[in-house]
Amino acid sequence: MKIAIISDIHGNLEALKTVLADIKSRGIDKLYCLGDILAKGTHQQECVDLLRENCEVIIKGNCDVYYTTDYDLSKLPDEDVKKIKWNRSKLNDESREYISRLPYSYEFYLSGRLVRLLHSHPERIDKFVGNIDDFSSLYELVLSSENTITDKKADILIYGHIHTPFIQKIYNRYIMNPGSVGNPIDVIRNDIKDADVKNTTVANYLILTGNLDSLDINDSISYELVCIPYDIDKELEDNQDNIELEKYKIELKEGKYRNMEKIYESFKKRGIDKEKI
Repeated sequence: MKIAIISDIHGNLEALKTVLADIKSRGIDKLYCLGDILAKGTHQQECVDLLRENCEVIIKGNCDVYYTTDYDLSKLPDEDVKKIKWNRSKLNDESREYISRLPYSYEFYLSGRLVRLLHSHPERIDKFVGNIDDFSSLYELVLSSENTITDKKADILIYGHIHTPFIQKIYNRYIMNPGSVGNPIDVIRNDIKDADVKNTTVANYLILTGNLDSLDINDSISYELVCIPYDIDKELEDNQDNIELEKYKIELKEGKYRNMEKIYESFKKRGIDKEKI
């Protein structure tokens, strides 16, 4: 059984279509999505429609929650109100209701391993745990919470949110991130040390291969990170109404988060000096 895991589409229709075509060409059996369908790109409704048509399971992301929640806009900063109104305009009422009902987590057994899917963290849907965080922070990801289906620790924990693909093995467990389909970035950047940015500005996803629903730990299993180039220029051409087009362009073309100062502040709290990256 081949299972594809995708995450963080963020309204990027061109990237999503390219990934779906690649998944189809590989004969994938099931497709699961880790959320953050919404925000950033203009084709959010189209992405929701495609995911509902193709995904076996979709869980909610932090942006999905943020842009389907009703707020008292009079209490928010003008810039936030502008973004909320624009993003809401990209989604019909039925899809907004559908997304608001998406589950927080999902889990299944594959070749004897308990696989748990989350958007970001068992306790908080918007908590950032990066691939360079310490083992104690990474270990938190495999733990259960009131948001998980069972109270077991995951053998394989797969989450999105950080937009950077990686596979880490600690404590006889795997922690994986498929990266982002529509908004891939790398926050570890240095103009001298950086390789070609095209290593980052591709659509990413993950493939698991194993025996679905098997409880036999002796069954074989494999993991594959996939990077697919897509037509970034076409995506940007189709985003002329995007109220944050320049920021969107930076992320898609340069693979950099639009607010790197926020990232550096996060590094500082972790004891990481940005000058030494």
